Amino acid sequence: MEFVSGYRDEFLDFAALLFGWFRKFVAERGAVGTSLEGRWWQLEAQIRRLPQDPALWVLHVLPNRSVGISLGQGAEPGPGPGLGSARLLGDDPPLHLRDLSPYVSFVSLEDGEEGEEEEEEDEEEEKREEGGAGTEKVEPEEDQELAPSSRESPQETNLPGESEEADREAGGGKDGCQEDRVENETRPQKTKGQRSEAAPLHLSCLLLVTDEHGTILGIDLLVDGAQGTASWGSGTENLAPRAYALLCHSMACPMGSGDPRKPQQLTVGDARLHRELESLVPRLGVKLAKTPMRTWGPRPGFTFASLRARTCHVCHRHSFEVKLTPCPQCSAVLYCGEACLRADWRRCPDDVSHRFWCPRLATFMDRAGELAALPFTYTAEVTSETFNKEAFLASRGLTRGYWTQLSMLIPGPGSSRHPRGHMPSLSLRGGDPYQLLQGDGPALMPPVPPDPPRALFGSWQDYYTWRGLSLDSPTAVLLTYPLTVYYVITHLVPQSFPELNIQNKQSLKIHVVEAGKEFDLVMVFWELLVLLPHVALELQFVGDGLPPESDQQHFTLQRDGPEVSVRPGSGISARPSSGTKEKGARRDLQIKVSARPYHLLQGPKPDLVIGFNSGFGLKDTWLSSLPRLQSLRVPAFFTESSEYGCVMDDQTMAVATGGGTSPPQPNPFRSPFRLRAADNCMPWYCNAFIFHLVYKPAQGSGTRPAPGPPPPSPTPSAPPALTRRRRGEKKPGRGARRRR
Repeated sequence: MEFVSGYRDEFLDFAALLFGWFRKFVAERGAVGTSLEGRWWQLEAQIRRLPQDPALWVLHVLPNRSVGISLGQGAEPGPGPGLGSARLLGDDPPLHLRDLSPYVSFVSLEDGEEGEEEEEEDEEEEKREEGGAGTEKVEPEEDQELAPSSRESPQETNLPGESEEADREAGGGKDGCQEDRVENETRPQKTKGQRSEAAPLHLSCLLLVTDEHGTILGIDLLVDGAQGTASWGSGTENLAPRAYALLCHSMACPMGSGDPRKPQQLTVGDARLHRELESLVPRLGVKLAKTPMRTWGPRPGFTFASLRARTCHVCHRHSFEVKLTPCPQCSAVLYCGEACLRADWRRCPDDVSHRFWCPRLATFMDRAGELAALPFTYTAEVTSETFNKEAFLASRGLTRGYWTQLSMLIPGPGSSRHPRGHMPSLSLRGGDPYQLLQGDGPALMPPVPPDPPRALFGSWQDYYTWRGLSLDSPTAVLLTYPLTVYYVITHLVPQSFPELNIQNKQSLKIHVVEAGKEFDLVMVFWELLVLLPHVALELQFVGDGLPPESDQQHFTLQRDGPEVSVRPGSGISARPSSGTKEKGARRDLQIKVSARPYHLLQGPKPDLVIGFNSGFGLKDTWLSSLPRLQSLRVPAFFTESSEYGCVMDDQTMAVATGGGTSPPQPNPFRSPFRLRAADNCMPWYCNAFIFHLVYKPAQGSGTRPAPGPPPPSPTPSAPPALTRRRRGEKKPGRGARRRR
């Protein structure tokens, strides 16, 4: 698929932006040559002429003692190439953070520190015996850069060797060079059987430039070759040249947004570094605060902005490197210039070229207003292309529970988002299934209405009114999953498959295929029992992306009384199911987990299959799962985050089965949060559109002749089919006898 905006973890886009800016900063900082003084004076003169930013800028000094970066083996034997820019920005970028785990991961440096002291002494002896092999080759370069005092010109510390060291920090320039460096660094460790081949890199310090609103403007990483090779505890006396260079580049090329500018005032988060910069910062025409920032000084509403990488669709360069403009005809795709636009326009084969897609993308863009037509009070904010999701969640106190699944917060080493192996977040306090929907303020979900709904809901407005929710409540972002299932059951299945009479069924078995984020939000599906109290529901989450520890687990969420009320020790209970039908099963929600691709699932046929934001073209397992659904011929409905995704799903369905998909229609219960894209301006929303699979008609359905004495093959080849056609004269007689 050309565009992966609705399927890719936004943290990866954020990391790509940080990584891309850092590499550019390192390259420009290292390319000094002989005209060092003149180049530096020219940069300072350029910055002095920049317009002033009225916002306060902050230079954060963030030491790190506990988290390291581990470079993995990757798919090939031997040390992996590390985290290069191609892995984040290339033509086949990762979609999830876990996709990077074979190459890079975060590890805790605090675990086993006592036992590692002796190992480090052994390493030093080995290095002395080997004549300084391994990480000692890198260490002098770091020292050379940090050694000069602040009285020297900051760029004088950039020795020619710095570019090599900087490439090492950024993940390497060419993959081959980076691989050689990693191999050199890890060679001494190969003799130790108890440790990994590559010792974790230690990010000893992070220098971060932001404004008072949280917009990240620049970043610098101080990376040691391995854990223990350097220490932050020696102080910050050597950071002034590096910090000054970071400030200059942040002003000349701000990462976050806006044109080059300089702040009226700057504050520093470290007392020693503040003193070192007192004589340097005024050279830029910037006022340095009288005292350092002793605590977290920005405003109370400070939050790191949800920066999304805006990149050229063809060359993947960021907006801080080049000026990006949309296609003049469709306004959907971003390009850095005529060269990239022409290259995309003439791509081969023709059906992947922008010339082929441009008219279609223009029609997709016309749906932006329709998708943004939602009744909430915050609609204008959350449907804007500049929507800052992190600030929205933080301003409303939505920083815990299920709300962390929507943010860019990621678990630290040794922790997880939820207790995997026990089902995600099934520990209920006081029997409240909505506790994980709570923020820091008052309760977001009101008590369950005493009477079931008298009419079917077809919009957020109707549902919010019956449920007693204020249109200022953002719970629709989480409830989009159960309300989409409700809409499929009550509206779409009766329209497309009336013969099933699904609304009169007392129990429903639903398969949720290729489950991902919706499984992490499993408790929101309790709302289905509030909306459909007469139905016993069984949801089976299926997908190879589910935690293996939860495979084959079976839980029952049971309502004990006629009302869904919260009573300590009773009310709603979450407990493992014994597999037998319990009393009052019509009020139960059974949850099963199968951590495997759908085509490998064994069991009874479901009543309904549902998939959320499916992306058929992004996973090879769909080429096997779709034929499996074709053989089952059950109603299968899927959502997509854009019309583009629906078109690609239709093509994949045709390739996999010869069938197709129904025309997509907007989902009235789509998420109100707009998903900003990296390389395009199309409107993306979670669960934005719904369609169902259109199966290829069975061969000879209704007219297949009776087989001869031997049983027919389940997949007959072409020659037997030709033989049956030659014996077609006997069909009427056999058919008549069969009818009698």
